[in-house]
Amino acid sequence: MTAAVLPRSAKTLIPMPRMSTEKLPRRTAAVGYQEVLHRTVRREFRLLAELASWAPADDAQRTAELTRHADLIGRVLIQHHAAEREHLWPALFASVPAWEQDAVRVVVADWTTRAALLDHGLRDLSTVGRQWAVATTLPARDAFVRACARVAAAVDAHTAAEERELLPLLARYLPDGEWTAVRRAAVSTLSGREQMLVLGLALEDACALDRARLLAGLSPAARTAWRVVGRRNFRTAVVRLRGAPPAA
Repeated sequence: MTAAVLPRSAKTLIPMPRMSTEKLPRRTAAVGYQEVLHRTVRREFRLLAELASWAPADDAQRTAELTRHADLIGRVLIQHHAAEREHLWPALFASVPAWEQDAVRVVVADWTTRAALLDHGLRDLSTVGRQWAVATTLPARDAFVRACARVAAAVDAHTAAEERELLPLLARYLPDGEWTAVRRAAVSTLSGREQMLVLGLALEDACALDRARLLAGLSPAARTAWRVVGRRNFRTAVVRLRGAPPAA
């Protein structure tokens, strides 16, 4: 459940049983949040692989910018998975009718295996990034590029499976009130500045409805912080990282 990042609500995603692909899930707030987060992490890991491939291997400042960003997006996704395991799945099982619980357990078990493997890859990416930051050599940079590409492919596969198999269950069975409780129970360890950056990344490609939902989920103080300094700092950070302003 962080394309996004919300103060007082960490990342939190959501699973569903195998349903006909012809039947799209209702676009509840929970479904919208997941889609925004998925889109954000997919984009950032693909961009990191591309940006790193052009980066000078011995530029310590550029190396630090890229590897810090990879570590941040990795932590966002790892925390998101933790929020699902600790809060979302119990809430979902409590709402699923008894006759479908066995099928849901199978789907969640599949998700758990994929998520564990992906979390391992994300931690490996952070390690490879630290190695590049210390060595500042071409082989270290190329190892980071390959690790980014592997993670990007794994994130694409993981989120595609989740959207195909899990979002319909979330849309069908998780009440809005339970989703709100899950968001509030999830805890983020990101700093305030990191949360503002991830919020900006999530808002970048979001439609008007998703933007409104994300901003409505913030506390009044956080919304003020985003308007006063967060949006400006986000734009500066994106320009420094990508060499171009954010899409929106």
